[in-house]
Amino acid sequence: MADEPDRPGATRSDAHPPMPRDKRGWQVAPAPDGRGMPEQPGQRPPHRRPGFLWFVLALIALNWISVLAFQPSTGEQRVTVPFSPFFLEQVKAGNVRSISSKGDTVEGNFKAKLRYPPSSKTATPTKRFATQVPTFWNGSQLSALLQEKGVEINAKSTSTSQSLLAELLLGFGPTLLIVGLFVLLARRAAKGAGGMGALGAFGRSQARRIDPETIRVTFDDVAGIDEAKAELSEIVDFLKNPDRYGRLGGRMPHGVLLSGAPGTGKTLLARAVAGEAHAAFFSISAAEFIEAIVGVGASRVRDLFAKAKEAAPSIIFIDEIDAIGRSRQGSAAIGGANDEREQTLDQILTELDGFESSEAVVVLAATNRPDILDPALLRAGRFDRRVVVQPPDRKGRMEILKVHTRSIPLAEDVDLDRLAASTPGMVGADLANLANEAALLAARRGHDKVETADFTDSLEKILLGSPRGILLSPADRERTAYHESGHALVGMLTPGADPVRKVSIIPRGMALGVTLATPDSDRVSYSIEELDAKIRVALGGRVAEETVYGSITTGAESDIQQLTQIARQMVGRWGMSEAIGPIAVLPSDGQGPLLPGVSETSQRTQELIDEETQRLVGEAHAAVATLLGEHREQLESLAHALLAAETLDAPEAYAAAGVPLRPAEIATPAPV
Repeated sequence: MADEPDRPGATRSDAHPPMPRDKRGWQVAPAPDGRGMPEQPGQRPPHRRPGFLWFVLALIALNWISVLAFQPSTGEQRVTVPFSPFFLEQVKAGNVRSISSKGDTVEGNFKAKLRYPPSSKTATPTKRFATQVPTFWNGSQLSALLQEKGVEINAKSTSTSQSLLAELLLGFGPTLLIVGLFVLLARRAAKGAGGMGALGAFGRSQARRIDPETIRVTFDDVAGIDEAKAELSEIVDFLKNPDRYGRLGGRMPHGVLLSGAPGTGKTLLARAVAGEAHAAFFSISAAEFIEAIVGVGASRVRDLFAKAKEAAPSIIFIDEIDAIGRSRQGSAAIGGANDEREQTLDQILTELDGFESSEAVVVLAATNRPDILDPALLRAGRFDRRVVVQPPDRKGRMEILKVHTRSIPLAEDVDLDRLAASTPGMVGADLANLANEAALLAARRGHDKVETADFTDSLEKILLGSPRGILLSPADRERTAYHESGHALVGMLTPGADPVRKVSIIPRGMALGVTLATPDSDRVSYSIEELDAKIRVALGGRVAEETVYGSITTGAESDIQQLTQIARQMVGRWGMSEAIGPIAVLPSDGQGPLLPGVSETSQRTQELIDEETQRLVGEAHAAVATLLGEHREQLESLAHALLAAETLDAPEAYAAAGVPLRPAEIATPAPV
């Protein structure tokens, strides 16, 4: 997420080399995830185990050849004939030379070759036959007839018997091959595990190693989080010049914790540190340390740190470290203190304490919930350097869009700054998804370049959901129009509410209609008036149905959940209720009853929270009912315009409701 590295005047030796023009004339450069990278001939790595594959194929071929070699020769084809009348007629005619029987099955040879059926011209003549004697047949009469005609009678089958070697190969050959294959795999696993046995491979680290020569991501590919890059630049300098800091007795931190919301670029930032420092990169998820076998996680930790120290300078990146680094307070009372997760955590703490000041190894860990980590993990000397990766602002979003559109040919009408203004709250992963969706949509539409309309429709799909192909009845369609008009009109007339950007009655996702309202700029905090405005806007749809129809439906389910959450947090977490005051009586996100930071409250306090929540929502409901009653004509006008057009952008919606656009809404580029 950054500016293009091949900008004029760049002097970095490790920057991306300029890319040749595409065969269609586009000047594109590779994105951080590899999109747009031209194929390099001869770079496909060979298979790591070609000899092993040839060995397996040779065993299969040997087994197949042995089966064919020792398979008994059948000679002429043996034809099955009916016992009566064909077999008996041939015996009476003296055309049967010999027979052999085993139970009721009779096999034998004719004196002359015959066809069966006799009328078939395609049947092959043969002397060999087989038949079945009925159980009810008189055996003594058949024996007398055979003796009378001089038929040779044998007591064994006429089939060629197999040798002992053939029977052994056919009976035990496949089994021996499978057993041999397992023995070979076990020996290879034992050899790779350093003589620890077949199960020793479980104790080896599963981290993916990326050599410095293959890491193309640098700080030039990271944008929107300049503060985090500035903090990590010191780590890069330490990996490049570890002796500089040891001369003055300083000790660089070996543990850095990256925390932030999902998708803000923590993993990309860690890879950029490795690319800048030209260091080996070991990447693993914390969940990969844990196995059902006790002690495997600790063994993998030891193996990982040993490999990283051998490859120094190197970086160990542990993603989602909260999977093993969760606070241990209260865990002994539930599942015991000596479990696999805690042993793995203890081994990580031991390895962090065992670093020498001169070792050029840095451990980067990422988490979305730093508040639940164990205090022992965060104490000085371990993960004592903490970098918070914040969501980007408008300028940062524009820089991120530049990075993720480097490999995408853009039309002349695409304005990335306007697009960045339309995406408040989006992080790097969201913007990368937006660019990818726009490219896919442009390809489906047959465009040569990605146009503004492609970005517009892709953003609507991400924010509002994909349109559903369901047909609403006229009554449901009209009620949905009034419901969404209520949301929109309350947002237009309530001070402090976010401006309305789009109103639609096209079903998307789980909703039958959508009203999109986004702020003019990035918000970091909200006042009590703005939160009250959010509650009123959420109530607008339900109150509009009450005003027009005098009844309510289940269509306001998500609205009720949203406003209830806002009201309870205003009362219990943000101190916006005079009855309770500035006291936190509700736990924050990620904190349970056994974690620190949760205060016990009495039953009376819980009842007071419910009463204050009901009071806030009740006052907002009454105010919205009065507002829509006074502006009933504007509600009707907006609903009728929505029924006619199905989707209204901000200018059309405000014009239909007869509400003037605010100056900020006119100056700010309207989001899609």
